[in-house]
Order: sequence, then C-alpha cells, then structure tokens
Amino acid sequence: MIATLGLADYSSASLAFIVISAFVAGLARGFSGFGSALIFIPLASSMIGARLASPLLLVIDFVAAAPLIPNAWHHAERRDVGTMLLGTLIGVPVGTWALTQLDPLAVRWMIVALIVPMLALLMSGWRYRGTPTAALTAFVGALAGFFNGVAQVGGPPIVLYWLRDLTAARVVRANIIVFFAASSVLTIISYLTGGVLTVAVIGLALLTGPAFGIGLWLGSRMFGLAGEETFRRACYALIALAALVSLPLFDGWLR
Repeated sequence: MIATLGLADYSSASLAFIVISAFVAGLARGFSGFGSALIFIPLASSMIGARLASPLLLVIDFVAAAPLIPNAWHHAERRDVGTMLLGTLIGVPVGTWALTQLDPLAVRWMIVALIVPMLALLMSGWRYRGTPTAALTAFVGALAGFFNGVAQVGGPPIVLYWLRDLTAARVVRANIIVFFAASSVLTIISYLTGGVLTVAVIGLALLTGPAFGIGLWLGSRMFGLAGEETFRRACYALIALAALVSLPLFDGWLR
C-alpha cells in the first residue's frame, strides 16, 4: 500500500510519526480553530520537508474542517473576513514563491523563526488594541496569507488581531474557520500553479487525513466542555514542543 501511495521513500516509523502529529494537530484545530499548522508543520517538515508538509496540511485540513463551516458561517463577522481575504490575495502567492524557491533547510529554519515569536506573543496575552480599519484588516490578511503560503502558519496574526477586544470566543473561532476555509481555496490555486501539489502529497493525505479528522472531531466536541484557558495552555505547550523537536539540529535523532 505504501508503494501504491508513492510513500516507499519513507520508513514506517517516519510515517507513524507524521500520523500521530496529524492527530494532535487536529485536536488543537478542532478546539480552538487554530494551532494545527504550528504543531504539524514543524514536526512533519523534520521528516518530509516543508515543500511536502505545507500542501499536505492544506489538503487534510481543508477536507476535514469542511463540516465546521456551515455553523461557523452563521456566527462569523463575514464582512470583516471578506476584507481580510483581500490581503490574502497578495500574501499567498508571495508565500508560495518562498516555499518553492528558497533552500528547503532555510525554509525549515524560517518556519521555526516564524513560530517562536508568534507563540511568544500568543502566550504573553498581548492583543492589538487600536481601532480596526479596512486597510489594517487587509494588511493582517496579507501577512497571514504569506505565512500560509510558505508554511500554513497564518493563524497567530489572525488570532492576535481578532482577539483585540471582548468579542465572544465563539465569534472569533467562527471568523477563523471561515477565513481559513476561503483562504485555503486561494492557496490550493497558488500551490497548483507552483507545482507543489503532487502525487506524494495526495498519498500522504490519504494516510494522515483520517487521524487528523478524528482529532478535529474530538477537539470540536471538547470546545465548551473543557476549561478554555487550561486547554489553550496545553496547545501552547504542544506548539513549543513541536518547534523545539523540529529544529534541524535534531535531524539525526528523529530520522
């Protein structure tokens, strides 16, 4: 089966590691609406490289999160989401260019360099407190689009921006889900144009998709049942651990 899916180049241990990473990432995504890329991308990149890991997460997240969209659509601030997507039209192609043209090892270090400061901001509790404008909203969308294009890690700038006030957690979560559903379509087009979506990506998606979907379902069931602050701290810890373990310095130990 592994050979049929185009995965003969990877050991069983590597594939099992990616599947487990997908499950944990889905769990975080289902609960909070974000966090899957911050966990999955650094871990999967350490095994298969960012050029495979990024489109892989894009595919499995897009398919698995589809059932969450109808409910999120009713709670989201759709005008705000639409404005943010205008910036994404610029950011995604630039991020895709970086993913395809830069050295793979440099991309992995870039991913860690993006994740660590964004995680620090999330954990610090800092939030943007200024007055939102259409231009600023579009700029945040462009920034998130770039991060999505290069590594599917566009969640933190979106979360930091939308948590600027006392907006209900359900609305923020809905905004994030609707935004990433729409931006995923743009990213798929960009990845197809850049030749990033390959047979190997589809094979890996078929293998890891079920684990991600189960984690997503469990995480969504936990939303509102567990203490939000407790679970959020657990997500932060998982993201920090993923960033640490994925450092290229540990390649000899992981592989």
